[in-house]
Amino acid sequence: MDTQTPDPDPRNRPGVGGVPPGETPAGEGSTGSETGPADRQTRGWAKGPVIILGIIVVLCAAFFIAYAVTVTL
Repeated sequence: MDTQTPDPDPRNRPGVGGVPPGETPAGEGSTGSETGPADRQTRGWAKGPVIILGIIVVLCAAFFIAYAVTVTL
């Protein structure tokens, strides 16, 4: 009687080259990417960067307005 063992022959295991024809590839890993603690990020910008950006925009606009006024005179 020819019986097959449930354990595969270790010499026929797929290697780095891939899975041989007729074999089932290995399944996915059981650990997901969200295994650490929850990330507590807030939405939106903080007040500091918005104020600094606003000041830079106002200064740039003032520079170009002053430049346009001096060129036309």
